[in-house]
Amino acid sequence: MAFVDQLRAEGYAVESICRVLREQGCRVAARTYRHWAQPDRPVAARTVSDAIVEGAVRQLAWVVDEHGCRRLTPEGLYGRRKMTALVRRRITNVSPRSVDRAMRSLGLQVIRRSKGIRTRACQVFCVSDSGLIRV
Repeated sequence: MAFVDQLRAEGYAVESICRVLREQGCRVAARTYRHWAQPDRPVAARTVSDAIVEGAVRQLAWVVDEHGCRRLTPEGLYGRRKMTALVRRRITNVSPRSVDRAMRSLGLQVIRRSKGIRTRACQVFCVSDSGLIRV
C-alpha cells in the first residue's frame, strides 16, 4: 500500500498502477486499493443489523453448560420460519433474510425428516360370491 501511495505522490493514477501490478502477478484492483485507503469509513447499517440478529440467533441456538461447554439447544434445530418467529419475539423488525444469513454464518441447519416408508404392499381385493375378499 505504501508503494501505491508513493507512486500516487509522483503523479501516477491508481488505475495505471494497479494495471501494472496485475501484469506483474499482484492482483489488486483500484477499487480494492481505495477501500483499503479509507479506514475511517463508517460501518454499513446492514452489517450492524446482521451482527445484532446473529447475536440473537446465537443466544437462542446455544447455551453454555456448567462445565463451560457450548451445547446446542432444541431451538438450534429450528428452520428458517420458526427461527424468524422466535427472533422476532426478542427483536422487532427482523427480516427473514437476515435470520437466514445469520443461520448460514453460524452453520445452523434444520433436521429434515423424510417421508415414512410404506411397510405394506397395496391391498388386493377379489370378487367372490360372498362379496369382496382381501387377498
